[in-house]
Amino acid sequence: MPDLLTHPLHIPAAWRGAELETDTAWIYPLDVAVVQELQTALTAVEESSLGLFEITPRNFALPSFAETRRRLLAEFEGGRGFALIRGLPIDNCSEQQAALLFWGLGTHLGTPEPQDAAGNLLHHVRATGRDLSQDDVRKYQTNQDIPFHNDGSDIFLLLCVRNAKRGGSSRLISSTAVFNEIIERRPDLAEVLQQPFPFDARGQQRPGQPRTQVVPIYNYYEGHLSAIHKRFYIDLAQRFPEVPRLTPRQVEALDLFDEICAEPGMCLEFDMRPGDILAANNYDILHCRTAFEDHDDPARRRHMMRLWLTLPAGRPLPPIFEHTREFQHSYARRQRGA
Repeated sequence: MPDLLTHPLHIPAAWRGAELETDTAWIYPLDVAVVQELQTALTAVEESSLGLFEITPRNFALPSFAETRRRLLAEFEGGRGFALIRGLPIDNCSEQQAALLFWGLGTHLGTPEPQDAAGNLLHHVRATGRDLSQDDVRKYQTNQDIPFHNDGSDIFLLLCVRNAKRGGSSRLISSTAVFNEIIERRPDLAEVLQQPFPFDARGQQRPGQPRTQVVPIYNYYEGHLSAIHKRFYIDLAQRFPEVPRLTPRQVEALDLFDEICAEPGMCLEFDMRPGDILAANNYDILHCRTAFEDHDDPARRRHMMRLWLTLPAGRPLPPIFEHTREFQHSYARRQRGA
């Protein structure tokens, strides 16, 4: 069972955005040799007629990527927890070719996992015109701002294919740095956040499972502090009559969490370029997106592609993650590996 953490953690993942604004070490440009290998591998898989999900590192060879891969994996688990991989050569590519390049590179970093109840392994992140009044709609399918949250599996990869006409900036924050602030200011509320909260599963739960999942926001297990947080899904879960009402202390803890996230210097904000891949550890890093205005022309509208990956050597996961839609697949893969 997770332990109760009662002290701050001073680790590389406990960074503040102000510390990184003039530091470009988190940006990993792809060098010329890797770009050439990506283009060669793309041509090879197209000529072989391999399907997207049949691509593996064995048939999408990137020998020059090996050192960068080693550094990235060390960054994801044990480092600051995220990186921006810059320069995937998608200029003049079709949507399918961009997906092939993205998937091919991604398989060198981890194993793709399902992102929804239908088992989809690659998501296209764009506004659909639908809204959260419909139970199966998720925030990424709108053009609304998305508050700080994490995705599923060990890490997410987000490829920028096209930017919006206006807005849509990315923000990252260290969930460990937020915890450290909470433990210093209100240790009583840090304890509350290590107790279960109900989350709306947004129709992505396993067959026969309830419409909500109940899990602590912070889980300290075998020396690792892992977060799972979506305030908007916690609030949405309150519409179900079977879900207990949030207590005043739970609301106070959530409000303090949000206040700290909004404080100057806590988050890192940046705009992605076409060909950029944002990759982040979901246990250490929360991300958000500002609202955006799209182009009228559908061919120019904001478009991101997303992968969820299990790392080859990820941290131990608390058993309660077995029952979360976000982390169940990474948890199960560790169990099979063990």
